[in-house]
Amino acid sequence: MDRLIYTVASGAKHIMEQQATVSNNLANASTTGFRAQLDAFRAAHVVSEGLPTRAFVVDSTVGTDFTPGAIQQTGRDLDVAVQGKGWIAVEMEDGTEALTRHGNLKISENGILQTAGGRNVVGDGGPIAIPPDTTITIGKDGTVSGSANGIKPGATTVLGRIKLVNPPKDNLVRGDDGLFRLKDGGAAEADGNVVVVGGALEGSNVNVVDAMVNMISLARQFEIHMNFLKNAESNATKAGQILALS
Repeated sequence: MDRLIYTVASGAKHIMEQQATVSNNLANASTTGFRAQLDAFRAAHVVSEGLPTRAFVVDSTVGTDFTPGAIQQTGRDLDVAVQGKGWIAVEMEDGTEALTRHGNLKISENGILQTAGGRNVVGDGGPIAIPPDTTITIGKDGTVSGSANGIKPGATTVLGRIKLVNPPKDNLVRGDDGLFRLKDGGAAEADGNVVVVGGALEGSNVNVVDAMVNMISLARQFEIHMNFLKNAESNATKAGQILALS
């Protein structure tokens, strides 16, 4: 009976981990630029003196769905959406670079272009400074141009260019903060083929219907595992009664 209990407990534990992943995806269904997390598990057969009739569940890979989300027009000058493949490079507190698709940008109190989370957007020569009383526009190649308020249209100045990158998917790892980084911890090279759309934001790529169906399926699977545990308890009780009679 102990063998059955350990086998069932292994499956139930990983089902709960999958439920946590699906719950996190559902919670971020409306988060700008969010990438759904994928869990994959595999069966590991127990090697023993008997036949290989038992298998435990082990983590195989924790991946990410990199399918682009829908682009929604906002009309806001500081909003930018990456079209197709690519990422926006941001600077972390320790000086390293991270990647995001969250293009809801803002200007800090010191006039630095930042993400909504307060991280500096990386430019060609470092952070991008925005002068006061300046209206900015972002081109499809990430070029940030500004024109002083009160000056006739057409008198614009290039303030910098957002660093846009497109590293291989298998070289990316998701951090606890939701940002992606290179596995070696380095900085990705700028890619001139990445295109952005100004005045727009990219939505989450989470399919709410699929996530809900997956959640219901996982709940039923967990219930089946609990029924196995009840059967194991019942069998153990009946076996104890038979031994007591003998």
